[in-house]
Order: sequence, then structure tokens, then C-alpha cells
Amino acid sequence: MNGVDLAERYFSGVALPALREEFGPGLNRLAAGLVGDGSECFGYDDELSRDHDWGPGFCVWLTPEDFEAAGARLQALIEGLPRIFEGFGPRQTSAWGQGRVGVFGISSFYRGFIGMDCLPTSLDEWLMLPESALAACTNGRVFLDGPGEFSRWRNHLLAFYPEDVRRKKIAARTMTAGQAGQYNFPRCNRRGEPFAARYAETKFCADAISMAFLLNRRYAPFYKWMHRAVKGLPVLGAWLHQKVDCLVREIDPAVKEAIIEGVSTGLIEELYRQGLSDCASSFLPDHGPAIQRTIQDPGLRERNVWVG
Repeated sequence: MNGVDLAERYFSGVALPALREEFGPGLNRLAAGLVGDGSECFGYDDELSRDHDWGPGFCVWLTPEDFEAAGARLQALIEGLPRIFEGFGPRQTSAWGQGRVGVFGISSFYRGFIGMDCLPTSLDEWLMLPESALAACTNGRVFLDGPGEFSRWRNHLLAFYPEDVRRKKIAARTMTAGQAGQYNFPRCNRRGEPFAARYAETKFCADAISMAFLLNRRYAPFYKWMHRAVKGLPVLGAWLHQKVDCLVREIDPAVKEAIIEGVSTGLIEELYRQGLSDCASSFLPDHGPAIQRTIQDPGLRERNVWVG
């Protein structure tokens, strides 16, 4: 049983009748669903996930005014619902799993992820938002949204970074991925530094996957799910998933170097397809400045190409 499916069935079969009886027409004032931290919100939960922060539960989101007026009453009603549903439960909350389900004000819910009480508008505001946090607060499923305010926030964030910010981040990934994989990985091996070589390999994989998400206009999730999630991307996804899998399983450093070069070539070809770079080099960091030159905002265009 997938956790989001369980949450929706629990909400529809148990919570919704109780909410309708208690609040009547006021039910149209709330949004409900399951969004946020946790493997079930990404659809990656399995039997191993069920030992903590998994089970019958859902989120209710209210405007600030409605949260102040009815939040406590609504929370009390939800806490009084059966804790076991269809043989699952009760939900075991871990030390760091507090606040994943229950009643939330809309702005405070999003502030927990993006650190802001309002939607980002400026380029600097967008640049400061962690990709994994954006992935978490736009995942899952919304079961209903009467006022539409929660979905307004959600859809604004799902529309992805402004194009200049996307290009800034892609430029930075070409620098760090290329430095780690094409440059430092072989040098660390030749110097007999296995830790540094392993770190460079992992850094290359993480930044290559991050770049693939940016090229697909999707947010990369928490590092634990990055490799699994990249497989589902329409552009480069399945190919990159397989290449990274081969790279981390390979033992021969020379073969690893060849895989890294192949991945770098594939990423560069996609940069060409999207009109992001006109640089003819096979070395990823040479493409960072070329991409940065395409940024329209002069202030952002002049910033350090390594940072994004």
C-alpha cells in the first residue's frame, strides 16, 4: 500500500464524513492532502518505510484567518479519528518526524520549507531556495482545495525557477560536476588518494543528476532519492540513471573515467539541444561561462559562475 493512496482513502472514508458533519458548509474553506517530507510523499515508500512516520494521516491547510478561528478545533477533531485504518497504523512518529500531518496555516506550512511567508518573486529570493525543499513542498497529492489558496502557492512553485535562475544553476553545475569528475577524479586516483577520488566521483554523480533535473525543469529531491528519481525524467533520465549505476558499481578507475566522460558528453549535447551553450569544448567547466553569458539579468550574469 502506497502511503499517499492510504492517506487519501483514510481521508475520504474516515475524515471527510466527520468533517462534513462537524463543519458543514465550512468544509469548503479548507484544503487537504499529503505533501512534504517523507518517502510516501514522493511515492518511494516500501515495507522498510513503515517503521516510522508512516500510516493513516493527512494534512489540512487553512488560510491564516481560518487557522486562527478553527485550527485548534479542527486539530482536535482529527486527533479523535481512528488511528488504525485497513489494517495499517497507528502512525509511529519519530523524533524528527513531528509536524508532517495535521492542521497548518498555508503560509506557515510553506515557510517551513522555503523560509518565507510569501511566494518568491525576485531572482535573489528564488536563488536562496534549496532544490530539495522545493521538491518536498510540491510533491504528494492534494485531495481537495475549496479556496484554492494552497494550490495557488503550489502551482507558483511548480512553475519552476525563472529562466535566468535556471541558467545560473546549470552554469554552476557544469563547473562543479566537471571539476569533480573530469578533472579531480583521475588526478586523485593517480595520486593514490582513494577518499578524495570517491568523494569526487560522488560529487560528480550528484551534480550531474542535479543538472538533469534543471534541464527537465524539475526540482531534485533529498539526496537519498536523487538517483531513484532521475530515472523518471523524460530528458536524459533513464540514460543517466543507468550510467550512474554503472559508475558506482565499477571497480576499474580507467573504466570509471570513461563513464564520466560519456556522461559529460551526454550532458553537453543536451546543453546544445536547449540552446544553452555554443562552446565546442568537451570539458564541462568550459560551458559554464558560455551559459552564464545567456542570462538576461545583468547583475546575475556578472556573478561568480561557480555559485548557483
